[in-house]
Amino acid sequence: MIRLLIRLLIALAANAVGLIVAALVLSGVDIDVTGFIVAIVIFTVVDALLQPFLASQFRRRGALALAAAALIATLVSLIVTDLISDGLSIDGTGTWIAATVIVWIASFLAAFILPFLGLRKYLEERRD
Repeated sequence: MIRLLIRLLIALAANAVGLIVAALVLSGVDIDVTGFIVAIVIFTVVDALLQPFLASQFRRRGALALAAAALIATLVSLIVTDLISDGLSIDGTGTWIAATVIVWIASFLAAFILPFLGLRKYLEERRD
């Protein structure tokens, strides 16, 4: 149960990093500070539900298809978050495409880097 919570926290933090990077890089992506937490939660839930489903559909087609499935999940998660939440707003077709790629890459990298920035130390201390 603790591992599930840790994975959830990492996913939330990684997605927050991805959305923040997209907002910093793209002028058409706006984040509202008051609704940002809700936006992160919505994005993470939708992405967590779509990723396994799309991955299972694309699995037999190779690694490139799995990357495409992840990008599709990110785009759909951004659309749903934009529609439901006041914490995220994206304007322009090019911005949608760029935001999808930026959020996907930044979230992916953050999901690998964040555990090394203190989480591993915390877990090692708990084991001792």
